[in-house]
Amino acid sequence: MSESRSSLQQPTYSRAYEQMLEKVRYDGAYPTRERAEEAVRLVLAGLGRQLTGDERVELAARLPHEAARILTAQIPDTQPLGGWAFVKDLATRTGASLATTRWDTGSVFAAVSAHAGPDLVTRILRQLPSGYALLFGRAELTPAA
Repeated sequence: MSESRSSLQQPTYSRAYEQMLEKVRYDGAYPTRERAEEAVRLVLAGLGRQLTGDERVELAARLPHEAARILTAQIPDTQPLGGWAFVKDLATRTGASLATTRWDTGSVFAAVSAHAGPDLVTRILRQLPSGYALLFGRAELTPAA
């Protein structure tokens, strides 16, 4: 009886979302899947407030359904944040340290990149203000003067 009761308390996710959570858990060295999911929810909601247009739609189509819902449930901000301001905003919303939030962001963006592919990530980075490339594990390139 207790086994069926505990299984009712745990949400059922698609295999793709489970794999995404496991990637974030492994890459981020999180002690539990719940902690990895907390990071996924925080970072994808934040990204959903920054990303607009075709890139937002295409990213949502490539992410597992559960992740896409988190991303698209957010209304994009009228003034997008730069990369460091994005991390600071997430830290303020959760009360976590900047270092922890930066770690969460990098761990989740690595999983997002795996689903999006390099071409879409490049287009996303072109749309967002500066500072996001490093969060996605890429070099921040600036045009020559």
